[in-house]
Amino acid sequence: MRKLSVVLATGAIVWSAIPANAIVNGQADGGEHPYVGEIMQFAADFVDPAFDDPGAWFVCTGTLVSPTVVITAGHCTFGVGLDGESTTAGGGDGSGGNDIWIDFSEAAHVAGFPASEDYERDENHEAYEDRRDFLNDSAFWIRGAAYAHPEFASGPFILHDLGVVVLDTPVTTVGFGEVSPEGHLTDAYAHTPRDHVFELVGYGLEESRPFFSAGGHTRRKAQIKLNSLNPGAQDAFAFFSNNNGAAHQGGACQGDSGGPIFDSTDSNMVVAVQSFSLGPRATCSGIAGGYRVDGEDDLAFVAEFGIAPAG
Repeated sequence: MRKLSVVLATGAIVWSAIPANAIVNGQADGGEHPYVGEIMQFAADFVDPAFDDPGAWFVCTGTLVSPTVVITAGHCTFGVGLDGESTTAGGGDGSGGNDIWIDFSEAAHVAGFPASEDYERDENHEAYEDRRDFLNDSAFWIRGAAYAHPEFASGPFILHDLGVVVLDTPVTTVGFGEVSPEGHLTDAYAHTPRDHVFELVGYGLEESRPFFSAGGHTRRKAQIKLNSLNPGAQDAFAFFSNNNGAAHQGGACQGDSGGPIFDSTDSNMVVAVQSFSLGPRATCSGIAGGYRVDGEDDLAFVAEFGIAPAG
């Protein structure tokens, strides 16, 4: 997930599990995955340092798996605002917020999105209204409602980091991805050659350094390899190579959160969504953590929205 406004990174680089991130050292998607889009969402409880009141905008990535259903990361859907108001206040479960939009264009239409510097510190609500109107009036951004895995808020996000966006308007012109069947990634790890290449797609930054960042808002892809599974965490996530420097490979960075990890370079089957990174955040290097979508509880969650696994 990436905060929409550009902020120069300062301070120490820390090694920790952090919500992910953009495609670095990857390639232009070239129309290969038209059913993958950029998500724009307003997190009503999150603090934007540009304003006194809470509420901040973030960018994620998602995959259309039916005319009205997008799958993404849980941390891209939990706590999304409902007409600008919190969905967690007063005992709310953080789901059902409608301050979330997606654009399936190769280059997301963000030109003209109102900038934070156009507002005073006490004008966050005015900024929300202007940005909401910009997205609602666009011919490209489609509004929806956000739902996180029901166990997302009750434990570490890396164990339940799956979310769904239900679109207000059906989309039938870009094709669809599929969700992998139960246990597919475990079987793939046991029987697929170790040089098997998976494919990550996202709209995140193309380059990140401690005091510099570039790119974003454009669909890109990267070929990554599966390093290991983590059976100790309920088979919830897998580690993939991230920006290892090999030809035509790359990794994740800010903005790729929720982006699909496909079974191969010629597959539309999603085996995981980009969840977190282990490494220095400022340079988007290290290990990519993909939240697996092939768990029994995850398939039961998406089934509530009419989505069945492939095969």
